[in-house]
Amino acid sequence: MAITIAHPMIKYTVFTSLFLVFALLFSSCGSKNKKPDVSEIELDIQIERFDREFAQLNVASIGAKNREWIKKYGSFYSDYMIHMLQVGSPIDTLYMGELLKGLIAQEDFKALAAAVGEKYPDMKPQEEELTQAFKYLKHDFPDYEVPRIISFFSGFSIQLPIGEDYIGIGLDMFLGENARFYPELETVIPKYVIRRFAPEYIVPRVMETVIREELLQESSKDVTGLQLMIYEGKVLYALDALLDRPEEVKIGYTEAQLTWAKSHEDEIWAHFVKQKVLDNNKIPALEPYFAEAENTPEFGAESAPKLGSYIGWQIVRRYMEKHPDVSLKRLFTMDDALVILQGSDYGRK
Repeated sequence: MAITIAHPMIKYTVFTSLFLVFALLFSSCGSKNKKPDVSEIELDIQIERFDREFAQLNVASIGAKNREWIKKYGSFYSDYMIHMLQVGSPIDTLYMGELLKGLIAQEDFKALAAAVGEKYPDMKPQEEELTQAFKYLKHDFPDYEVPRIISFFSGFSIQLPIGEDYIGIGLDMFLGENARFYPELETVIPKYVIRRFAPEYIVPRVMETVIREELLQESSKDVTGLQLMIYEGKVLYALDALLDRPEEVKIGYTEAQLTWAKSHEDEIWAHFVKQKVLDNNKIPALEPYFAEAENTPEFGAESAPKLGSYIGWQIVRRYMEKHPDVSLKRLFTMDDALVILQGSDYGRK
């Protein structure tokens, strides 16, 4: 899972923490929930290409562009310079001018800007998928205000920042797992995380971040294995409701890991019951069932990771199948994990 760092004006995901705590990654599409008709919801997502503007910056235009971006991008540009690049406030125009002049002269900057531009000449597919996903979201949460969505690159430091009025997409962290820059990152980011630095994960990551940070923040009361399972299950079920994507993309598994989890589901549940995982409230004991990892050691090298999240997903799916009158919004307000487990009849023959 990723650690979310809070700031009075910005919450953002730091890449070096993507694999350290509890599973905050993508979830799945194998559920059969029928999606509603959202054709009358007026929405057209346009991703603002700050990355392209930044890549085209030249020495002669630095001062004018800095002033323009302060006005045009507001809190995003301030957060970008202060918290993402960590170079200071753009309000300090003299200092910022010299800094930007040095930055755009660097060969690494030029190479990264070129790679992002080549990989994403346009973002029409992502815009169309985000438009549909946010329409589904607004169907259940009509008062939700869709923020600006701004693409950028930051030198592999931040993937998906959420600020005062925007969501950012760090395109340098979605270049595809074989991008030439990524081998150098493997000393700090495991390959099983880098594998998901690919275009197909942009929309699932955006929607998951919106769910976790704005609609279903994890409660300090979610301390037992069952509570964590149901929380993760709700997030993954929400991705079912919002996205038409393969299950493995939503939960961040490989196809082999998903196949393993499905074929061992009864065994996993029996293990959780026998080891009293559902009632356990000790973080070190629960972490192997929710953390980003290559596998779950207790189940062997070929096993899938995040088995607590996977089982929670199946429980919530089963509950929603048995209670079709429960909306996504209502599901998010249900605080009693035991009620959901019992109402799902999960694990009963």
